[in-house]
This record gives sequence, structure tokens and C-alpha cells, in this order.
Amino acid sequence: MPLILPDQLPAIDALKQENIFTMGYKRADSQQIRPLRLAVLNLMPLKITTETDFIRILSNSALQIKVDFMKIKSHTSKNTPMEHMMAFYRNFEDMKKEKYDGLLVTGAPLEFMDYEEVRYWGELQEVFNWAHHNVTSTIYVCWAAFAGLYHFYGVPKHNTPHKVFGVFKHKMLNPELPIFRGFDDEFFAPHSRHCEVKREDIEKVPGLDIIAESDEAGVTIVEARNGREFFITCHFEYSPLTLDGEYKRDLGKGLPINMPQNYYPGDNPALTPVVRWRAAANLLYTNWLNYYVYQETPFNINDIN
Repeated sequence: MPLILPDQLPAIDALKQENIFTMGYKRADSQQIRPLRLAVLNLMPLKITTETDFIRILSNSALQIKVDFMKIKSHTSKNTPMEHMMAFYRNFEDMKKEKYDGLLVTGAPLEFMDYEEVRYWGELQEVFNWAHHNVTSTIYVCWAAFAGLYHFYGVPKHNTPHKVFGVFKHKMLNPELPIFRGFDDEFFAPHSRHCEVKREDIEKVPGLDIIAESDEAGVTIVEARNGREFFITCHFEYSPLTLDGEYKRDLGKGLPINMPQNYYPGDNPALTPVVRWRAAANLLYTNWLNYYVYQETPFNINDIN
């Protein structure tokens, strides 16, 4: 089944070249199917790139999914054309009157700031609270995961001595969970962040379960409310060259940056990176959509609470 996307979204053309099936709103509306409704709050600066990354990874589900991109009034994108935002994004003020089967909240480059210093923190908290009762299941990614854990559960973030940067091996602490169906005993995933949440802080909070972690990268996936919330500190959605682009960008700016670990063959940046996370990424998001969204959401979307 396809993802249902706004007609003319730039990601559609890029993904067609990868043989990924998408469908515009107009065609989908002519079909007698109740698609899942998925909202994406995209806080990343390069919004078109992030849109493409998430659409790619969501497209492997057999479910029909209608995607709405969300924006908040107090956050103005400086790196995405205003015309794009006006054409493809909806204001949270309009969307909060509705209910959604699933929500994705992306990361943001705000790790060195206290949450209360973030200009749009108040509105973001409103989104989080809305999702708590109006969305069947939500995935918070990277900075959004830290922010969500802090907002709901008071879990602090801690800056790391060096950027957690590379592709790391992970273990599952509860491999019987539906989110891990089909996973191998170990999986790899990319990380790119300057902060972390600590196991000892999470273990103090009833209702939070660490379900995946890495010896090198630390806590990676935290589950809450029986799967109505997942807090993911890595970037399953990253394309093969995302870390490469970040590394070479920072080098070009003269910023202190270590080479991404476990990424280039022989640690040679001139060689094409090895992708080791694609299968796990596709499985995780497909399992989420199937077992935590589709299987749990009511047929009448207004019954979500």
C-alpha cells in the first residue's frame, strides 16, 4: 500500500526513482478505504531532506497511510522555502482539533540549550500534551526523545564529552516485544548527538522501560504506556550518506568533529559508507505501524483517548 502525501511534495519525485509507491491526496480520496492518519512534526532545519528520509522508511508498510506535516507558529524555518511550508505544512492550531493514529516528532539541533530556553518550548509542550490523549502511538526521535522524557517524566539530559557520532551495535532488552519482531539478535543504528539520557535516571521512573541500548552509545529506545510512546535516541531514518554529509560539513566549517565510528570502510572517508541499519530500520517502523498503531487504533478515529 502507498503513503498518501500532499500532491507535488518534492519528496515524491525523489522516492519514485527508488521505486517507492506514493499516492496524492486527490487519488486517495476517491478510494473507499479508511487510511491511517499520521502526523509528522518536523523540527529539523533541512525539512525536505527529513521529509524524504521518513517517507522512505514509512513506505514499506502494507498499510495505507495519510501523512500530514505539522508546524508550530513559534518556530520559523530558516532553511526551507516559505512557499514549501505554506504548501505542505499545517499549523498545529488547526490540527489540534483532530485525532491521529500516529505521530512522529523529529529531532532538532538544540542539545546545548536548556529546554526552557528554546523559543518554542511552550508550544511544543502543548503538542506533547495533545498527543497524550489524541494520538494512538507517538515516536519521539533524538532531541525530541530527550524533550519528551523531560516533559512527561522529568528525566534530565546530560551533555556527552564528545559527540556520539557513528553507527553502533545495539542489544534488545526485551526481544519478545512486537516492536522487535523479525530483528536479529543484534542490530545497528546511526547516532548523531551531543547529549544522552542515563539508565539510572530512567530506572527511577515507574512506567518507563529501556528496551534497547548500546555499549558504546548508551540508552537507545525507551517505551512508555505500553507502546503509546517510544523515545528513540538514534536515527533509524538516516540515509546512507547523512553522517558523511554532517562530517564533511563540520570539517569544512573548521568545527571540532571526530570521524563517524563504524561507518567508512577502513575509516577512509573517501570510500562509500557501509549501510548496516536499513533492515532494522524498516522492521522497526513497520512493526510500529502494524502492532502499535493499526492493531490498537479504533476504527472510529474520534474514539482515540
